Order: sequence, then structure tokens, then C-alpha cells
Amino acid sequence: MTSSQETAPEAVATPAWARRPTNLARAVTAELVERIVRGVHPSGTALPPEPILCETFSVSRTVVREAVKILQEKGLVQVRQGAGTMVTPASMWDMLDELVLAATIAKDEDLAILDDLVVTRRLLESDMANVAARRADPQTIDRLRAQVDRMDELVDDHVTYHEHDRAFHDTIMQTSGNRIARAVVRALESQVVNTARYMGRTERALCVASNRGHRRIYERIAAHDPDGAAEAMFHHITEAWLVRRGGPDEPTRLQR
Repeated sequence: MTSSQETAPEAVATPAWARRPTNLARAVTAELVERIVRGVHPSGTALPPEPILCETFSVSRTVVREAVKILQEKGLVQVRQGAGTMVTPASMWDMLDELVLAATIAKDEDLAILDDLVVTRRLLESDMANVAARRADPQTIDRLRAQVDRMDELVDDHVTYHEHDRAFHDTIMQTSGNRIARAVVRALESQVVNTARYMGRTERALCVASNRGHRRIYERIAAHDPDGAAEAMFHHITEAWLVRRGGPDEPTRLQR
């Protein structure tokens, strides 16, 4: 039989195990994080034993043990001799962890977590604006002015406007030199920047009002007025969130 006469081999379906994520432990961890945050496994209760988890996720004991280890690092569980793997209170969870924060925000029906995120961002960015007003050189001031002027031109394009909005805030954070505070703010924002619940309404008038806040911040930094810059940042972040947030309830967590 010639090669042209040979029967082509039948296509073989990719086995299920080959289609799984390359890191099974992290995939199992992600699912368990969501279940813990949703209350499927409430605080104070034990996770199902290893054999049950192995069967549930169709993985080996090694994978389950690695997943439990990662959960411990995130503060979601504690392994207690004789009691099993216990789910910890929410107060012990690492809220800066990407999986934990994302799952918590998804479950945040009353917006309390987003309120807390805004309060944290407001505190850190107000301090960084204070420092930036003392450190800003002429080139930085020119850059901030150009960013504010450009945002005035983008109020009809809310997607591009918000990209420049984030760049404006980042310029101030970089100017402050506080790498830790900037990293915290960027980590928090990365979890919510594309979520409708955080971004809220996007009308032109809201972009116009938002950029008035940016201009006040820029003016106080350009005047080298640390207290004024901090106050302008505080009010801008608060007011912008209250407009986006909506809802009939009073956000008491933002009151100071």
C-alpha cells in the first residue's frame, strides 16, 4: 500500500486531564476561595476531608494538600491537629490577595467592601498628594496640567477619559515617592477598575465634574500647598465615589 493509500489516523479527542489547568492546585484554590467567601464553607467549620475534596475536584491528595497550603497563606484556613482544616473568620483573610478581594467584591451586596476600598484609597492618595505638593518640580507640574487639559477634551469618551484619569492619579503617586502606598492603591484598583459596580455611571456630566476635582488637585500641587492638595484629593475621591455609588442607603463608612 502506498503512502497515498494509507488511511489517515482518526482524530483522537484530547483527554480530560490534558485540558485541565496546568496548575491544578491553584485552580482548586480559586474554587475553594469562592466557596469560603460565599459561605458554602462558613467560618468556624471544617473543610471537607481530603478524600472528599479529591473526589470533588478529581485530583490527587498532593494537589489538595498544596491547595490547602495556599489557602493557609491567604489566611482563609488553619490546620488544627485533630480538628481538620478549619475556615477562619473573615477578619483573618488577606484582603489584598487577588482571589480573596475579587471573591469578596463579587459577594458585596451592600457595597461595604467597595466603601472600605474607597476609604483606604482616599487615605493613601490624600497623603501622597500632600507629599507631591512639596516635591513636584516644574516638569511634573507641567505634566499634571497637560493631563487635566487633555481630560477636558475627553469628557465625551468615558473609556479614554478614565484611562487618563488613572494616569493623572498615578503621576501624583509616583511624585510622592511612596512606592508602598502606590502599590496598595494599584493592587486595589486593579480588582475593580473593570467592574460596573465600582465604575458606576459614565455620563458626560460626571466626567466634567470629575475633572473639576482633578483641576483643583493640580492647582494645589502647582501652588505647593500640601494641605490644600490633600484636602482636594480627599474630597475628589469621596465625591466621585458617592456619585458613582448611588443607592438609597447612607454610606456611613465614608463619614469622617
